[in-house]
Amino acid sequence: MQGTVRTFDDETRSGSVLLDDGSELPFDAAAFDAGGLRLLRFGQRVNLAVHEGRVTVVTLSTFPLPPSP
Repeated sequence: MQGTVRTFDDETRSGSVLLDDGSELPFDAAAFDAGGLRLLRFGQRVNLAVHEGRVTVVTLSTFPLPPSP
């Protein structure tokens, strides 16, 4: 799944992503850390892994998602 960064707080490493259908999904520091990134900026395209309605990985759209557990 892909989306666009809506918010990102570099202190808490959490934020939210807008999906292409306009819905917003929040993500926490664990999801950010799982993607191996250092920062995100508003408007950046990202890949998301979602499990049971929760974002588990956020990474750049050019990076592959890690295998699901």
